[in-house]
Amino acid sequence: MGEAKQDIQQRVLAATNITEFQRRVYLELLNVPRGETISYGELARRIGCGSAQAVGQALKRNPFAPVVPCHRVIAKDGSIGGFDGQRTGEKIEKKKRLLEAERLGS
Repeated sequence: MGEAKQDIQQRVLAATNITEFQRRVYLELLNVPRGETISYGELARRIGCGSAQAVGQALKRNPFAPVVPCHRVIAKDGSIGGFDGQRTGEKIEKKKRLLEAERLGS
């Protein structure tokens, strides 16, 4: 495991401003490789939660973004989903730019 990943894991583990559910979401999200995506439902399944919406709400409140890469989470149909509580506009364009930059290796 890389030093940067260990550092952010420690920050997430030590955080007092997040719930245990959010902690589980953020820690699992750190396992999604740069340039790849995961659906809200798959992320929920990986942490033993039956609600993709609950995962989305946790991501909406992610205080570690973009280091904890909530931009890598997309809808199950492959569409972009939401970002920072928005479904349209500049926030979604930012999510698209972040994903594209990762895919291109920037």
